[in-house]
Amino acid sequence: MLQKLQGIVLCTLKYSDKSNIVRIYTQQEGQQSFLIPATRSRKSTVSSVLFQPLSLVEFESDIRPKSGLHPIREARIWQPLLSLPYHPFKSGIALFLAEFLHRTLNGEVDNRPLFDYLVHSVLWLDACEDHFANFHLVFLMRLTRFLGMYPNTEDFQEGDCFDLLNACFSSVPPTHGLFLSPDEASKVCSLLRMKYETMHLFAMNRDERNRCLDIICRYYRLHLPDFPELKSINVLKELFT
Repeated sequence: MLQKLQGIVLCTLKYSDKSNIVRIYTQQEGQQSFLIPATRSRKSTVSSVLFQPLSLVEFESDIRPKSGLHPIREARIWQPLLSLPYHPFKSGIALFLAEFLHRTLNGEVDNRPLFDYLVHSVLWLDACEDHFANFHLVFLMRLTRFLGMYPNTEDFQEGDCFDLLNACFSSVPPTHGLFLSPDEASKVCSLLRMKYETMHLFAMNRDERNRCLDIICRYYRLHLPDFPELKSINVLKELFT
């Protein structure tokens, strides 16, 4: 059935000499796989250039319930991005977050609050002119709310450890050994307090930022089955100072 969809591009994979597979997180159907032409053509109504990481696209696709691949018939930009695809730091963040979302949103279907959060975040990063070095950290911590794994901070007291497995703070180190020391646990609280508008107030150097990223990825790996090592993480770690 031909259906009009809006979505966020996550990744594009080679399928054959004539077609590529693009993974898109859609407003209506969650993450789905679509077929697009592998090469440009003047007669084609689908341009592969549209499908860059985190691009916001609108398209018509022949949705086939019993098929895992749905051909895209027409496609266009849904909401234009003016800086994100061209800014070297922003595009590095986009590449990482697109891969991250591709790996974490496989089971998410028809989640409008999550979709709205993703669109808002992409547009915010696109519009932001500076002081966005902590964007990916804030994005990933706030994403946990929509995935049902947001840490419980109600009982936090200075000197507590953070239990990575049970997503809570504890005055006593847990016996399973998967926890953060009090010093790093306090940084988790700082990350949870950050918002896009205030994240520039939390100064971090590259090493501190990368350590936070490693902790966040470890946390996701503990709570999501089959969460892999991400190829783009090393590129992201080289950004900023």
